[in-house]
Amino acid sequence: MAGPSHDPSLYRDRDSVPIKRALVSVSDKSDLLGLGQALAAAGVEIVSTGGSAALLRESGLTVVDVADVTGFPESLDGRVKTLHPGVHAGLLADLRLEDHERQLADLQIAPFELVVVNLYPFVETVASGAAADDIVEQIDIGGPAMVRASAKNFANVAIVVSPESYPAIIESLGTGGTTLAQRRELAARAFAHTANYDRAVATWFADGTLAEGEDLPQHLTIKAERQATLRYGENSHQRAAIYTRTGGHGIAQATQLQGKEMSYNNYVDADAALRAAFDMVLPAVAIIKHANPCGIAVTAPNALDPIASAHLRAHECDPVSAYGGVIATNGTVTLKMAENLRDIFTEVIVAPAFEREALEVFKLKKNLRVLQLPADWQQERMDVRLVSGGLLLQDADRFPDEIATVAKDWQLVTGERPSDEEMTNLIFAWKACRAVKSNAIVLAKNSATVGIGMGQVNRVDSCRLAVERAGDRAAGSAAASDAFFPFADGPQVLLDAGITAIVQPGGSVRDAEVIEAAQAAGVTMFFTGERHFFH
Repeated sequence: MAGPSHDPSLYRDRDSVPIKRALVSVSDKSDLLGLGQALAAAGVEIVSTGGSAALLRESGLTVVDVADVTGFPESLDGRVKTLHPGVHAGLLADLRLEDHERQLADLQIAPFELVVVNLYPFVETVASGAAADDIVEQIDIGGPAMVRASAKNFANVAIVVSPESYPAIIESLGTGGTTLAQRRELAARAFAHTANYDRAVATWFADGTLAEGEDLPQHLTIKAERQATLRYGENSHQRAAIYTRTGGHGIAQATQLQGKEMSYNNYVDADAALRAAFDMVLPAVAIIKHANPCGIAVTAPNALDPIASAHLRAHECDPVSAYGGVIATNGTVTLKMAENLRDIFTEVIVAPAFEREALEVFKLKKNLRVLQLPADWQQERMDVRLVSGGLLLQDADRFPDEIATVAKDWQLVTGERPSDEEMTNLIFAWKACRAVKSNAIVLAKNSATVGIGMGQVNRVDSCRLAVERAGDRAAGSAAASDAFFPFADGPQVLLDAGITAIVQPGGSVRDAEVIEAAQAAGVTMFFTGERHFFH
């Protein structure tokens, strides 16, 4: 049913509304004490609930309990406390109308000019891995009702849903009250706040109803807040910003310890580097340029400094391309690794942690951007990509943590079964291949890349590029292909270069030709039964 229609001539002007009475009920109590003290100093009556009331009282402020306003005690473990006409009439009364003012007087209900409410930490509770019953208890009912009621009545009420708005409210106490424009802006923020909250709840319920094998969620909600405006995007004529998702644990949440501001391309490359480095179980380093690896390696056996060893081995793959690259590690950056980088121009280095001495070395490279991952960093479970008019969603392409598990279903189709050391090298090549843009070919020795062919429109060119970059190192290396070889010409390029083993998905109608070529060269070949396209 539509709301009542009134004669416009009945509405009185209320541009500036002095704050005489405030309702305060917040989950996020940041800076609440400062706001409360400012309200009390201005003679504002504060009505509050639960923990908010307790905090304000502990600081010596006079607070009226909501139960004293409603005449009804908080009940059902706090589920019912503000859902009462004594509260909501004070929120919804349009005091531009004499009739609403008269009705409030008859009901002996005082209006509110300020409402400070933010909602239960539902998203944070979900992200913590809490049990379903605990998550349900974080679905706020009274909070959204108060926020929406106050926002609807912005002509009379200022609704504040974030501590970021407190300074403006405190300033308005000394300037005669909140303005209509100010209240309208606060109302817009409030409705966005409740909309995002409801979407998060709806998404959780949708996810929770999916059984194994069922379709992905019917409705998808992605909430993100702008963290920073970037100088420009992929190119200088493109606008750009970075946004963070509530509950996110990735590159967007990394702490920048030094260096110039991050750019759009820096973020893209840093995320690609993390994808490559964290696929490995042993200490690993990935060096990325234009979202493609120019080197990936794990530590050499018995290395005194595993991360420094991994970096040197990754750098040796393609030192020319590594110039101006982005580096990621899956372990702590040591002094030794930092010293390795003294004379190597690097745009960004990102890692879970840094030795203090390493950071001292990096201070000599003022333009180097140093990013530390959040302690709870984790790879995403799902990949999302925008397309015109919509988006694509898929499970993230991941590997098992256990090295042996990666190869447990591989099929040996030709040659001798490799030694454990050679098998480890093949597994490394296969995992490294996932981080390379398709069509992808990786040549590896001793769990370090020696040649990479990426992003070509046919697999033969990728093979040629990998061999060319490896040079003499191609002989005796292991090769991985992210998808099957459609013809024997690609593998023949690798065989002619002296590779000793190949791992690939298999599944081509010409698999027999490819196997025959490998057999003729006396080379071991495995089929994995799965591919790792990366576009």
